[in-house]
Amino acid sequence: MSQPDHLTALDINPLPREAMSPDLRKYFDVCEEKLGMVPNVLLAYAHDEEKLRGFMGMYNNLMLAESGLSKLEREMIAVAVSSANHCFYCLTAHGAAVRDLSGKPELGELLVMNYRVADLSPRQRAMLDFAVKMTETPDRVLESDRQALRDAGFSEVDIWDIAAVASFFNMTNRMAAAVDMMPNPEYHSQSR
Repeated sequence: MSQPDHLTALDINPLPREAMSPDLRKYFDVCEEKLGMVPNVLLAYAHDEEKLRGFMGMYNNLMLAESGLSKLEREMIAVAVSSANHCFYCLTAHGAAVRDLSGKPELGELLVMNYRVADLSPRQRAMLDFAVKMTETPDRVLESDRQALRDAGFSEVDIWDIAAVASFFNMTNRMAAAVDMMPNPEYHSQSR
């Protein structure tokens, strides 16, 4: 497998696949099988197996584990937060996921540009309003914001999950910006 032309401005090179632990090699093989690629974010973290495991563990727990939030809702949070942060990597990758999971290419594009103009359910709007407020003005999050989520049908655990997904993408957006991480070209044409 050839490496992407542009991974990071820091030129952090991943460990060669043969030098990785067997479980990580298998994980990368599964990515290639299911996605047709290894996402560049994983390659960026692959310079240090401990950091890669930490990133993968948090991502898998937040985005793939059982939750009161659907996978689409979690991807919508990723895109709305990434839009507020202008994160090209995450907008490209997670915008593709929203297009795929929703079956609506226009929804992915609207969320990338401005979720406020998208045709969303009251539940989705409340969720994204909260996630974006956490992103832009976290010091202004009040009990009334959490109550708006409850009124939209979210449980206390759901509110935790919304906050955790938003927080995770605020961190990953900043890492992507810091090292000039570029998305895999494959994302640009997916689910259009």
